[in-house]
Amino acid sequence: MPAWACRRPAYLRIVLRLPIIILLLLVNVKPFAQTIGGNTIFNFLKVPNAPQLSALGGINVSQVSNDAGLAFNNPALLKPQMHSQMNAVFNNFYAGISSYHLSLGYYHQKLNTNFLWGLNYFNYGSTQQTDASGNVLGKFRPTDWVMQFSASRSYLEKWNYGATLKFISSNYGPYRSNGLAVDVGVLFHDSAQLFSASILVKNMGFQLKQYDGTDPGDLPFDMQAGLTKRLENAPFGFSFTAHHLHLFDISYNDTVFNNENGFQNGGNKKFSFDKLFRHFVFATTIYLGDKVEVIAGYNHLRRKELSIGKGGNGLNGFSLGAALVLDKLQVRYARVNYQNNTAYNQFGLNMTLNKYFGLGKFGEKIGW
Repeated sequence: MPAWACRRPAYLRIVLRLPIIILLLLVNVKPFAQTIGGNTIFNFLKVPNAPQLSALGGINVSQVSNDAGLAFNNPALLKPQMHSQMNAVFNNFYAGISSYHLSLGYYHQKLNTNFLWGLNYFNYGSTQQTDASGNVLGKFRPTDWVMQFSASRSYLEKWNYGATLKFISSNYGPYRSNGLAVDVGVLFHDSAQLFSASILVKNMGFQLKQYDGTDPGDLPFDMQAGLTKRLENAPFGFSFTAHHLHLFDISYNDTVFNNENGFQNGGNKKFSFDKLFRHFVFATTIYLGDKVEVIAGYNHLRRKELSIGKGGNGLNGFSLGAALVLDKLQVRYARVNYQNNTAYNQFGLNMTLNKYFGLGKFGEKIGW
């Protein structure tokens, strides 16, 4: 390696190498046919659990923040400052569907290890249960939920690594399934340069119990990588995230539906820039002092999948968020757009519970 390259800051070397690595992975992965409909189970695992994650475009692995909701998504982001922090999120979707999230951080001083317990729960309301002839047999309440336990540790001064174990449950009346999954993440964080980069492997696992009458299903496995840089002399930060690095063509192309409705089918080219950019999510954070944050994100895959024919796309794929960050309380909000004039709102609270833990910062004893 040339001497001038060795003199570059560590974060700059990562910035220069990471996009090249991502492109090489995408170009050299084994090609797959286009997806016709969903081919994985437990897809609710892909729904963002926290407002900050939703505002960042729904996928982000490198935004370093004192938000336990982000650590629920990437265990490498779990840090001692999240000790005794509780994250509670409320989200109303459409047609009476709602989701709730709760997570709790803990730092164990003797083990020098961070821990996080979390639960993400989806309630789909009440639905009529019928037989094959359409006779009403009663009602049932379908639900999905995942409970997970995370741990992380630091390595040297700028590295953090973590893992998450998940128990997944899906209940649709008489059809029930559950499974186990693991996430593994590694984070490089240079606080002096206001830079971070991370790699995350999500949902490595299997079904413990299958839905009755079905074959074993695959979990929504994903490989993600990203970087975040905050400008030193300006109140801006930027994130660049790539997902599905193990699979190049992630476009959805239902040829039967398109032909029946007069929509254009996707191309058969092995490579196109549209297929490439479906892997990327872009986001920016504006810091208005130390207490207020404004976030905007763009997810190209979401925009393309929500487009119908040649109609207007509106703000599909775009997301916005805001946060009030106080010493012991964070109030976060996100708005995500789906179709024209249709969006959902997500609210979250982060609260420090040192009093109830009987422990102070970094596990030091405090009085009641």
